[in-house]
Order: sequence, then structure tokens, then C-alpha cells
Amino acid sequence: MGEVSALPPEPAQPADPTLPLEGIRILDLSRALAGPYATALLADLGATVIKAESIKGGDSSRSWPPFENEHSLYFDSANRGKESIAIDFYTQDGRNLLWQLAMGADVVVENFRPGVLATMGLDPDELRAAKPAIVIASVSGFGATGPLSQAPGLDQVAQGMSGLMSVTGPDTGHMFRVGVPIVDLVSGINTALAIAAALVGRARTGAGMEVSTSLLETGLGLGAFQAQKYLSTGEVPVPLGNTHPALTPYGVFATADIPVIIAVGNEKQWQQLCTLLGAPDLAARAEYASGKLRHASEAALKVELEELLAHRTANEWLPVLRAAAIPAGPIYNYEQAFADEQVQALNMVDTVSRADGTALPLVRGPISVNREAPRIRKAPPSLGEDTLAVLAGLSLTETQIAGLVEAGIVLAAPPAAVKPPATTSGTPA
Repeated sequence: MGEVSALPPEPAQPADPTLPLEGIRILDLSRALAGPYATALLADLGATVIKAESIKGGDSSRSWPPFENEHSLYFDSANRGKESIAIDFYTQDGRNLLWQLAMGADVVVENFRPGVLATMGLDPDELRAAKPAIVIASVSGFGATGPLSQAPGLDQVAQGMSGLMSVTGPDTGHMFRVGVPIVDLVSGINTALAIAAALVGRARTGAGMEVSTSLLETGLGLGAFQAQKYLSTGEVPVPLGNTHPALTPYGVFATADIPVIIAVGNEKQWQQLCTLLGAPDLAARAEYASGKLRHASEAALKVELEELLAHRTANEWLPVLRAAAIPAGPIYNYEQAFADEQVQALNMVDTVSRADGTALPLVRGPISVNREAPRIRKAPPSLGEDTLAVLAGLSLTETQIAGLVEAGIVLAAPPAAVKPPATTSGTPA
């Protein structure tokens, strides 16, 4: 392939100058969940994200269940707001395209094993030499150094190795993973934060930088006071089910019908709770007179509280508790969660149209800007959906683009399959 201009592609989505990352261009080479979740958050905040995928099937999560017809909902959940170009990474022409895309980007995001990026023709040192302002963000399984640096890593492996599973579950004989891939997701949040910080630093100094995290580092960081307990006291934390490891009463309590969560965080709330339950003398009892003492007597206190809570239903207790500024809430399944009036008020769901015209309800990004919640500007792309538009933005001629498609260097979705996305907001009832 001949020389290709480094001009960045024109954005396929409307500009929104009110979003803080408008004008920032991201080349997203990541797959699965940690990296894609990071770039989805950045797209929510206005960045243009070009998702460069292998022509041989694309992001691996495209083949992961659950499915809606041929669409992977796993993939859809983490790839909103992006443009997809499908490239043969193992040809020189394909690597030339990747290089030009990187030169037109502010940020390159990848989650290969350390060193793989260089084998793809995107050596970080060479990228930074050619474009000193570029930010390179990496997510790996176990970090860039150490005996496991080249080992593959996935979320549950990191949950297990980091200690998270050892404090999740009912007891030491039953240690559970968190019900969502929490380490992947928080690794994505950490990566998005690091990228935003690097862009702020670049605005101050003009120089880009490399930022990185790993699933194992994220998992260890999530240990919070449980990890600190071990480091400072040598005591190994154990799983306690739905009982809080530090605060009492704080957890799940039975009522006259269904259980509720009650979370008492200070002495004022404790005294208010006792008064609401019709047992103000409980607050003055010697064995419950402080948070430390209540924690030591947690099992006995739970029995007493549940005897009092048994006089009313959950729906009767919750508004009373909330009115007294005591944190409390139900335990929902996802159907109930999306039907809740507070969730409805937040307009957490956007319904967008995929390229094939099918409707897709998606949870929007959780960050509001200037009191406005960002809407989803583009549905998750089909593989190669935006290949032609991205290549045109590289100033390639129609003949050059047709040659790349014919040679199998890129994959382009049929133009007839690509329709302008329509977006509506609202949570399903």
C-alpha cells in the first residue's frame, strides 16, 4: 500500500461541545471487557472511539453469550458509541493502516499481554518517538513485570488471586465470585481515569505518557480495608455473607414478608433506628452502646432487630426508615430494578438502533456532565460497520479503499446494512 495520510477520520457521530472529551480521538485495540468498558466510558464523555478489530472474527466477545439472535449482548453491553474498522493485523498493509490510525489518535488503548503491541507494529517507544503527545493505555492480566507477566488472565482468576473471593460468600467453606466481572469493570474504570489524567497532564506539558493497570492490581486495590486489616494486624479476613465486616447493624434483615437492607453508619442513625422500632432503650444497652460493642454482639443484635422488624412489611418499613435518613432498600432482581421509580427517574436506559435496524435498549453511562446525563450517540457497531467511513477519513481514494477490500486487508459491512442510528431515552416499565 502506498503512503497514507495521517489525517484523522471525520467523526461519524454529532459533535457535542458540552462534553469534556469532545475532539479527543481514541484508537481502541482492546477486546473482551476491561478495555472496551474503559473506552465506552470515554465515548460517553464525548471522545471519538475507533474500534480496530481483527478481520478474523473481531473482538472475541462478539462470540460470547447471551445472544439476541446473532447479536452478542455481552459485546453490546460494553461497546456503545464506537466505530468499528476490521483490519487484517497480520499483513503489512494492515499494519500500515493501524499505524496511521494511531498517528491520527490522541490515545491508543490495548489489553494484550505485555509486548504484543510491538509485534503488531505499534511499539510504544516508536509511537511516542513519532508522536510525543500520544497517550498509550494498557490493561494486562498480571502486570508488566513478574513471573506471570506473560500469562493470560481473566476476571475470576484475578478475583481469586487478589483475595476478593476469600471475603465473598457465606463462610470459609463457600467462597464466591462477585456476580458480575467486577475486576474487569473496575480495571476499565481505572483505565479511563488514567487516560483522563494523562490528557490533563498533556494539556499542561504537551507530552503524552504511558499509563497501565492490570486485573491483579485492580483486584488487590479493591481490597480496601480488608486488605489493610491483614497488612496492619496480620489477621486474615473471612467471608461473612451479608453481614458487614466493620459496621453493625448493617446488612440484610427479615421483616414481616421479605428481607430489606438496613445500613446504620453512625450513632445518630443507631439511636433513630431504635426509636423507630419502638425500642429506644435498646440504644442504651451496655452491649450495644458503641459501634465496636455492637459489632462484637452482631448475632444477638440481629435476632433482636428482626423480632421488632417482624411487625411490619418491607414496604411499610422502607419509607419510614428513609424518612429518618437511615439508609435502607430492597433486594431487587433486574426486572424489579429497572421498574423502580427512582431508576425510571434517572433515565438510565437508552434505546438505540443497530445497523440492521433492530432496537437495542442499553444502560447509559453513569456519569453526568453539567447536570446532564450523556446519551448514547451510537449503537454498538457490527464488525467493520464503519470501515469505509474511517478509511475515507484517512484521505484514501475510492479506488484505494476498493483495493483494500478486494485484497482482504479490511472488511467492510455492506453499505445497505448500515442505517443512521436512532436514539430514544427511557427505562422499560
